[in-house]
Amino acid sequence: MITDVRAPAARATRLVKVYGSGAAAVRALDEVSLDIPAARFVAIMGPSGSGKSTLMHVLAGLDTPTAGSVLLGGTELGSCTDADLTRIRRDRIGFVFQSFNLLPQLTAEQNIELPARLAGRTPDPAWRARLVDLLGLRERLHHRPTQLSGGQQQRVAMARALLGRPDVVFADEPTGNLDTTSGHEVLELLRTSVRELGQTVVMVTHDPVAASFADEVVLMRDGRLVGSLPDPRPDTVLAALSAVTGIAR
Repeated sequence: MITDVRAPAARATRLVKVYGSGAAAVRALDEVSLDIPAARFVAIMGPSGSGKSTLMHVLAGLDTPTAGSVLLGGTELGSCTDADLTRIRRDRIGFVFQSFNLLPQLTAEQNIELPARLAGRTPDPAWRARLVDLLGLRERLHHRPTQLSGGQQQRVAMARALLGRPDVVFADEPTGNLDTTSGHEVLELLRTSVRELGQTVVMVTHDPVAASFADEVVLMRDGRLVGSLPDPRPDTVLAALSAVTGIAR
């Protein structure tokens, strides 16, 4: 388990997630307990079917556990109504997806501000300006997604995720649709958001190089946590992942 002297940004306690029933039941999470420290970059890795995406979805309130609990800050998600969860996902959680999820008819600026506008909030102009400059989007704000490269689109998605100063940003394979150079730029920016802005980032990835940008890597297999790796490097991540999968590389 990852531990930290500060209160965690998110905490999972004995999470169980079962899909289906009877002989067809699949135990995607099996008694998973995990603390995500505030202002840290945590990567979750494991072979296909290990439960890493399920864990992220439950932590983010996108799915409900069969048993166990999730705390986001001091809020237990299991006690929230559907309306409460909608507000939490909108106001306290940021999402960065592999597919960017930008609206093609809107400019970069409009995509960045869309969640705030839908919530009836006016974005903090100073914070918005800081994000735009940090992410190198100043000259791209009036471009639509089709006029942007993949890396630029992902930067827009990151600005959108960070604009509301969420408790946690969840990134699901954020470099999966990017070339190596653009992918590394996005990962560096995620790391910068942690170190300079105090953001908490949880990333699911299959890529040892991507995971090496994190402060710590959590390893999963068969729905369970099976280890963690502080201060990861590509070679140490690859070795740890090989040990978990049992596949010689």
